[in-house]
Amino acid sequence: MSNFFETSIEFLKGVGPQRAALLQKELKIFSFGDLIQHYPFRYEDRTRFYAIKEIDDAMPYVQVKGKFTDFEIVGARHKKRLIGYFTDGKNEMEMVWFQRIEWVMQKIKPNVEYVAFGKPTRFGSKINIAHPEVEPVTENNLKGNSFQPVYAITETLRKRHIDSRLISKFQHELIKLAEPHIRETLPEFLLRQHHLLNKNDALKNIHFPKVQESLLAAQHRLKFEELFYIQLRLIKMKLVRQDKFKGLIFNDASILTRFYKEHLPFELTEAQKRVIREIYTDLKSGKQMSRLLQGDVGSGKTIVAFICMLLVIGGEAQATLMAPTEILAQQHFTSLKKFADKMDISIALLTGSVKKSQRKPIHEELQNGKLKILIGTHALLEEEVKFKNLGLAIIDEQHRFGVAQRSKLWQKNTEVYPHMLVMTATPIPRTLAMTLYGDLEISVIDELPKGRKPIITTHQFDSQRLKVNGFIRSQINSGRQIYVVYPLIEESEKLDLKHLMDGYESMSRSFPDVAISIVHGQMKSEAKEFEMKRFVKGETKIMVATTVIEVGVDVPNASVMVIESAERFGLSQLHQLRGRVGRGAEQSYCILMTGVKLGADTKTRIETMVRTNNGFEIAETDLKLRGPGDLMGTQQSGALDLLIADLSKDGQILQQARESAVAILTQDPNLENPQHAVIKAQVRSLRKTVVNWSRIS
Repeated sequence: MSNFFETSIEFLKGVGPQRAALLQKELKIFSFGDLIQHYPFRYEDRTRFYAIKEIDDAMPYVQVKGKFTDFEIVGARHKKRLIGYFTDGKNEMEMVWFQRIEWVMQKIKPNVEYVAFGKPTRFGSKINIAHPEVEPVTENNLKGNSFQPVYAITETLRKRHIDSRLISKFQHELIKLAEPHIRETLPEFLLRQHHLLNKNDALKNIHFPKVQESLLAAQHRLKFEELFYIQLRLIKMKLVRQDKFKGLIFNDASILTRFYKEHLPFELTEAQKRVIREIYTDLKSGKQMSRLLQGDVGSGKTIVAFICMLLVIGGEAQATLMAPTEILAQQHFTSLKKFADKMDISIALLTGSVKKSQRKPIHEELQNGKLKILIGTHALLEEEVKFKNLGLAIIDEQHRFGVAQRSKLWQKNTEVYPHMLVMTATPIPRTLAMTLYGDLEISVIDELPKGRKPIITTHQFDSQRLKVNGFIRSQINSGRQIYVVYPLIEESEKLDLKHLMDGYESMSRSFPDVAISIVHGQMKSEAKEFEMKRFVKGETKIMVATTVIEVGVDVPNASVMVIESAERFGLSQLHQLRGRVGRGAEQSYCILMTGVKLGADTKTRIETMVRTNNGFEIAETDLKLRGPGDLMGTQQSGALDLLIADLSKDGQILQQARESAVAILTQDPNLENPQHAVIKAQVRSLRKTVVNWSRIS
């Protein structure tokens, strides 16, 4: 049965080898299954005809019926256009063509009744439609052709005369053939519980809906199915891991109590306390913890990480923290060493630049168990780094590491896998977290420590530079430090470097008496480290940099972040950069500099930044603007290989799908219950490599 959907696309009537090669190359459509799942991205409403007098230029698309009374060619050479005067018997409008004029004149005849369809626009006082679709009136199109699907195509296909209408024709042909081969992929009880269409009706109505209601029902059914199978896969992975991987049990909190009583420098927030409780529950459960800790920049993840390390050390085990850069690792080491020394706990730092002679004692003390905490970079993954008993592995800014690197850290313990805590300061919208990290437990620190003042963000145009420089001067005079960040886009690195150097020079001219650092990606890492350290020590007052400072440096004295060409940054990047200031008790500021011309999306980004400091709200807006694939970078896109669901809009369906998947697998983890046979068959029919189990195979 499934072989039908694996049939090569060239065997569909009207396709043939040449068109098949184009569809494969341009749209990745290789088989009948690929084509039937190439869903329309919008629909044109052909359910009604408009009278010409009803039409205005605010309407998206309109369909009119009438005759051409006359044609006229206006203008010469490349300004030439054809105007057709079209009447519905009562009023007249113009149809305009700028291309293929001779072909149109051969095809369209005066005084024949036609149906015309297109986007109305206003030219002076008249309404016209440019390049309308025009076809003679037939019995079929007079009925009002329901909703016409519009399919994504490429410019290459268009040039080779494969347009949306031709794809629609192929879909018609395929759906007739496919009907006996479409099997139901969701159990009867789920269809009833969520009022879902059956699969056959859903596929028919997604391509050729008669009315709006059936289109919405088809979309809902297919979105639910897609999200259900993705969640099923993630939850299955989680249950298998919990079942298979036992965890070391840590339930002695006495060392933690001592730290709280004697050395905790400040009151923890309620969110931090909640997260510590969640982690403690995992550590004493006997199952391996695999948890994602999300917390905005400056929300206090590092102290939470240290407290979790204490729980493990109290149980005679070791802990490690891996960071993506040397600067970040060094920073974690410095801030944790203060606490570790008070508690008389040995701690060390291992990065690429640690000399061989210094590594030997680290390796020895790690193996004999004297060294309790090891902080480092990728250097931790090297073969010779062996622990006596690794109880907890923490990964910071986890999206910077691949899955393979994470699993290497797992295997540092031979008997029982260590507990895993992955941390990120990039707020991830709930729907995205449930889809990308649905196999992990998720903890969120959603409040800032007491005494932190929210960063004041303002938007300034380039013309207001003098005012901004005056403000910078006043902050430097008060003893503060300033970041000035320039964009870096790979394709135009030379151009960006020029902007950066120009910016550095203009800062030097504006502040001739102030020491300025400069940092960019083309510098050698030693030079970068040297400049960063000067800034951290306060030897330089202004740091001119590209986005290399996005993750990392903690300079409590830096109170102003100026972001140049802010329109060239994504929202989450702007938010990450802003988080570099506001580390001390002083009021901090973020200034977004832009040109005057801004697109609608850019305006939304800038307004969002000025309005809120809440990382999760920012992430939700970012998801709506950019879509999930862009948000997480390409290495995550496997999980987001979505056919129809949209994580920025379908949060509610995702929630229902996840709850259903959890309920089914909790009750029947191996899908042995006869009423789950349909699910088992669907999962089995898909290759191991397919991430999205809802696909037709």
